[in-house]
Amino acid sequence: MFFASDNAGPAHPKVMEALIAANEGYAMGYGADPIMDAVRTQIQGLFEAPDAAVYLIINGTAANSVLLGTMAQPWQTIFCADVAHIHEDECNAPEFYSGAKLTLVPTTDGKMAADDLHQKIAAEQNRGVHGPQRGPLSITQVTEKGTLYSLDELAALSRIAQDFGMQTHLDGARFANALVALDCTPAEMTWKAGIDAVSFGGTKNGALGVEACVIFDPALAWEFELRRKRGGHLLSKHRFLSAQMQAYLTDGLWLDMARAANARCMQLAEGLRGHNAAEMLYEPQANMIFFQMPRSEHKRMRDGGAVYYVMDGDPEVGDPDEPLTGRLVTDWSMTAEGVSQFLDLLRG
Repeated sequence: MFFASDNAGPAHPKVMEALIAANEGYAMGYGADPIMDAVRTQIQGLFEAPDAAVYLIINGTAANSVLLGTMAQPWQTIFCADVAHIHEDECNAPEFYSGAKLTLVPTTDGKMAADDLHQKIAAEQNRGVHGPQRGPLSITQVTEKGTLYSLDELAALSRIAQDFGMQTHLDGARFANALVALDCTPAEMTWKAGIDAVSFGGTKNGALGVEACVIFDPALAWEFELRRKRGGHLLSKHRFLSAQMQAYLTDGLWLDMARAANARCMQLAEGLRGHNAAEMLYEPQANMIFFQMPRSEHKRMRDGGAVYYVMDGDPEVGDPDEPLTGRLVTDWSMTAEGVSQFLDLLRG
């Protein structure tokens, strides 16, 4: 009953096997390994973007930050949701790598609305040399509340950015979960919707630690390479990143794992809807659920063994009737039996 985070789940055995296989003999470093050549071709094919620049990096914070550092100048501001991971959970790394500031756009259910984004962008670059200039837009898909932007919503937001002469970055830490939920192609969820660069996540979806930075504007490629090196994120034994990504993409493993995680989330959601004391705060659309129930119910769950999920308060101290928010995240390895065990405990 481990629902704390998809970061906490195991790497898929096929990913681990690929690492062991890559550990034989010698290979050139810094991305010159032959596996990386194959991975680049795989990703360009998946995204229907033969000219896309593809780079691997070890974690999501680095992927987002080095990409945004490439897309933004120090005198600019990056527009993002007020609950975006780059704002709440990356210790100002995007600001550190770019020198830019963040401008927060209000959200409903974790999502920015087109009108709110337009208003925020229009309010900047009006003070000449004295104010921040407009930099890129960053969109999170899946959002930090477990919701999804439709393809039309993504296109509308990126179109607003384009109208102001801005580029758009997609934080796709849970890219695969969003993709299978929307039943679309990688191209449809990125460059066909106006996205210029994407952090294509693997770590949360069964990899040991690898993300792909996919850049659809070739003009950004060389600067990204320089910033990745300068920022300390160009791995010398790069083949171990390449091997993970190759295994992740081969035979649709990445999609199979995302489907499994999403299915377990929907099973959880159905069970929560049948429990009178639990209220879901947002409609779950991928592999993450936010819900509220009384402190006493959380305590009962913890006492029964459901200790591994995130909660916004202490279940032991305070008014037993006070509602506390919990977060449940499923990963590829979660079984239907594990979810049933949690729901059986919930039902008492």
